[in-house]
Amino acid sequence: MMEPPSSSRCQLHGSASPMILRRCLFLLLLVLLSCCSPALAATPYLVGMGSYDITGPAADVNMMGYASAEQIASGIHFRLKARAFIVAEPDGKRAVFVNLDACMASQLVTVKVLERLKARYGDLYNENNVAISGIHTHAGPGGYLQYVVYIVTSLGFVRQSFDVIVNGIEQTIVEAHNNLRPGKIFVNKGDLLDAGVNRSPSAYLNNPAEERSKYQYNVDKEMTLIKFVDDGLGPIGSFNWFATHGTSMSRTNSLVSGDNKGAAARFMEDWAEENVIPNQAAHVSSGNPRRVSALISEPNEITDDLIRLASSFKASGGRQISGSNITRRIRSTQQNKPKFVSAFCQSNCGDVSPNVLGAFCVDTGLPCDFNHSTCNGKNELCYGRGPGYPDEFESTRIIGNRQFLKAVNLFNSASEEIQGKVDYRHTYLDFSQLEVNVPSSTGGQQVMKTCPAAMGFAFAAGTTDGPGAFDFKQGDAKGNAFWRLVRDVIRPPGPEQVKCQAPKPILLDTGEMKVPYDWAPAILPIQIIRIGQLVILCVPGEFTTMAGRRLRDAVKNVLTNSGQFDDNIHVVLAGLTNTYSQYITTYEEYQMQRYEGASTLYGPHTLSAYIQEFQRLATAMVSNKQVPTNLQPPDLLNRQIELLPGVIVDKTPPGVTFGDVSSDVPANSTFRKGSTVNATFYSACPRNDLLTDGTFALVEKLDGSNNWVPAYDDDDWSLRFKWSRPAKFSARSFATLEWTIPEDAPSGVYRLRHFGASKPLIGSIKYFTGTSSAFAVR
Repeated sequence: MMEPPSSSRCQLHGSASPMILRRCLFLLLLVLLSCCSPALAATPYLVGMGSYDITGPAADVNMMGYASAEQIASGIHFRLKARAFIVAEPDGKRAVFVNLDACMASQLVTVKVLERLKARYGDLYNENNVAISGIHTHAGPGGYLQYVVYIVTSLGFVRQSFDVIVNGIEQTIVEAHNNLRPGKIFVNKGDLLDAGVNRSPSAYLNNPAEERSKYQYNVDKEMTLIKFVDDGLGPIGSFNWFATHGTSMSRTNSLVSGDNKGAAARFMEDWAEENVIPNQAAHVSSGNPRRVSALISEPNEITDDLIRLASSFKASGGRQISGSNITRRIRSTQQNKPKFVSAFCQSNCGDVSPNVLGAFCVDTGLPCDFNHSTCNGKNELCYGRGPGYPDEFESTRIIGNRQFLKAVNLFNSASEEIQGKVDYRHTYLDFSQLEVNVPSSTGGQQVMKTCPAAMGFAFAAGTTDGPGAFDFKQGDAKGNAFWRLVRDVIRPPGPEQVKCQAPKPILLDTGEMKVPYDWAPAILPIQIIRIGQLVILCVPGEFTTMAGRRLRDAVKNVLTNSGQFDDNIHVVLAGLTNTYSQYITTYEEYQMQRYEGASTLYGPHTLSAYIQEFQRLATAMVSNKQVPTNLQPPDLLNRQIELLPGVIVDKTPPGVTFGDVSSDVPANSTFRKGSTVNATFYSACPRNDLLTDGTFALVEKLDGSNNWVPAYDDDDWSLRFKWSRPAKFSARSFATLEWTIPEDAPSGVYRLRHFGASKPLIGSIKYFTGTSSAFAVR
């Protein structure tokens, strides 16, 4: 090792000068501070954010979540996104967390994303340091999971749904990777009291009274938020975790939507556009505001001349265009332009409903039965009510807005800086036969096993967010003779499986059903990601409130007892991550066999298995040991069955062109803010082209005398794209654009524009557009 020049060394022998003594003391102080102060010793992070459109087919495809065959997509409420952050030590480890506006993660999606990342980056991103999580919206296209039970109602696998999610995740991570820059991360947390209620309180009450007394509420109210700050640009995004179901939109909704969490993300990114990104202008060399409408000046008043000007612009009629002329979404980024990414992630939402007014009988208006969630013995009549009841869109807005407002508060007040190393552990487990140490009745320990997956009778009863059918009911630990007979025709469970799953009466023995391929997963991933004092537990299912509390506490105890963490550790649970395996209840909740218990696939000791294995992961992480595994989940892509027919042909009536107006805006019309404008166009099936990063619907504003500027698109809360056929198998279709004019919309002259793609019987896809007549907005 080279020595410093003698003039800079601390020479204390002989008659040292005062200057040398001061230098030595200063150097000694620096050494002591660097050794003893975690803040000064902490390695700075590289942080990167990304997002991309993952909106799937907005027509013909069954939606994922309610398992209702009648819930078929027919338009867009607002678009779905993948959002990601990457945190890296400059010369060390890195971690990726992706949040999807989708019902849940998919094992097959995860496998294919990792394959693509390996092709791009080698071993930089892999199954150990990449987590992919879903927000649990029940209003996204289905068919992207690989196990049979999750794709029955979607008529099998839907390649278009699968591809857009895989592509979107890849592009999101690529963008985040390219955006890696030095930055800081802050963490904050606080309670949000009015965005979730327990939808299975009778099961929660079966947990020990002593345990329940530790908590003020029967659902988790705490939101944990991390704030990302670029050293040059300033704040660039935030991710938060909070538990509430994505079921503000009901099972009768047919518009693709991110539900309350997707809405909250949209609200926060728009808020940041107005309040955060303008402060970054000095750091940006080029680029325009993300919202083009921000450039439009508002006229002082709507004059008669302006109204006459509006009436001079008639519906354009449809015309063919090139695909490259489809307008990109207004929020789409351009090079060197700042982008704020905000994700509202899911947590232990298993028994948490956003329908906070409670569950009531639709026939009498009275509260539903407490133990079974029925009305006169029927589950079909018991529905939860959101805060905007009976308007599900308003309920979605309110619950989304409540999460957004809490996130803004935490974002603005975040002051605790995250410091420390990046680390992670990941493994695969066979949950169909996992040995678990559990307490015995004598006070000792006994070894039990998890079971092959199975769903109980109460699974078919549904929940108060989406009731089931027939005579199933929650809290059923017996089943009935007729449905047992039906079950036995499909596959009767063996005596060992019946004993293992007890007291669950088995309706579908999915873990032992293998025709035409696996009906349910057996090999599951579990994962821990550490970023300083933030620890993310990535779980492949829906933990109930108390199940999530037990898991977090168990891992926190391991970490704090290691001496590497103090009590200021933040442990969050990321639900529905990397794959999906339904619910995880406590042992006590399982005994009640409500929907969540009936959907706990691997038997009564499922939670104990998770706690045991997460403790092992946490112990390995603090001991700096690896977790070897010989297990891998199956890749069933080549075995998937697709029964949904493709688009054969699109047609219009004789003399009509795609994009022509079928029902126009009233002539010479003027609308006030808050009112709704709509126009209907002759259209074609949206499955012909998803217009990823584009738009099917656009509101344009007149800027000057003849220049139309995009103002709102189908990713805006205010603009809905509705698609329909006059008959189920008709080759004709219509697109209705419905714009509820925002209170903050600039007054002026507007029109509606539709984009689409039609499929001829022979030949390639043709793109088209058309506009409505213009109208004035006061």
